Amino acid sequence: MLIPTPLLLVEDNLADAYLLIEMLAQTDKQQWHIVQAKRLNIALEYLNNSNFSVVLLDLSLPDSKGLNTVSQIQTAAQDLPIVVLTGTDDQELALKAVALGAQDYLVKGEITQEMLVRSLRYAIERGRILKQLQESERRTLIALEKERELNQLKSKFVSMVSHEFRTPMTTIRLCAEKLKGDNPQLNSERRNQYFELMQGSISDMLQLLDEVLLLARTEAGGLKYEPNALNLEEFCQELIEVFQFNASDRQLIFTYQSNCTEVVMDAILLKHILMNLLSNAIKYSPAESTIQFNLNCDNNTAIFQIQDQGMGIPINDQQRLFETFHRASNVGQIQGTGLGLSIVKRCVDLHSGQIKIESEVGVGTTVTVTLPLN
Repeated sequence: MLIPTPLLLVEDNLADAYLLIEMLAQTDKQQWHIVQAKRLNIALEYLNNSNFSVVLLDLSLPDSKGLNTVSQIQTAAQDLPIVVLTGTDDQELALKAVALGAQDYLVKGEITQEMLVRSLRYAIERGRILKQLQESERRTLIALEKERELNQLKSKFVSMVSHEFRTPMTTIRLCAEKLKGDNPQLNSERRNQYFELMQGSISDMLQLLDEVLLLARTEAGGLKYEPNALNLEEFCQELIEVFQFNASDRQLIFTYQSNCTEVVMDAILLKHILMNLLSNAIKYSPAESTIQFNLNCDNNTAIFQIQDQGMGIPINDQQRLFETFHRASNVGQIQGTGLGLSIVKRCVDLHSGQIKIESEVGVGTTVTVTLPLN
């Protein structure tokens, strides 16, 4: 069974419209569903509410004449094939309409059934090919843009890695030179200081490698959501104890509400989220400041809120917080890769959660993460 082709006939002359409808009704190779509009404003309403395969358009209507008629139809339905109708004295105008974007034109009084059907079919086919070409062009542009973005990411990655590795590698090399040989001027306390510097630098390098590998796993789809039973209160308390031990010059306060002992969550994803957020809060807060970590389990969701009294994030940077390798413009000489929040966002998304960041320069930052419990 043939599916009728929807056609919008925009023609105010009843005799011409009747003749065209009869011609199309008599063809046995294709069925047409014809909707007639006598005025342009009515045609525009039809275009807003229905889908058509082609428009058969008279250039002379009671409320519009000439090329303006074509322009308004194209504005209302971009890429819709248009075949214009014109009198014998308006062929030049019809050619201008074709140049403007119409697919074809027919001269009233000279139209045959074969000519009419062929013109409409060709217009529909050319319109279909044009859409395919435009879609192909759109996909090509998207691919080129992704390639450009990928090249930029590669460039940023090389720059970041070379910079972030240079500092710890330099520290390790200098400490190794100091410890080389039997230097009588180095007492045991001084040697221990050099060893601690080397261990700290090695830890920084390992953390950087972990972040890069984790980001690569998320990009490749290798990081999955795998929930298990978890005592959320103990989990958070243990994290706080570890961070408090390593940041003794800042006070971390952990509070929780409701029962968060028996939940089902992905501990690995959650650890990446909270460790990065707590690390940022400590890194960008002044010494002797307080960092508040609140946990609230309610309505089958867990709400984690980490609030610091740090330097804050400029408004211009807040729109790009989750971009890979992006760092706020006011971080100065503070070490960082720009990967932390990007990793957090990916882990939150895998957990089907939400993240919200509120920040003010010189006041501090509050990060709220909402995750489903089960």
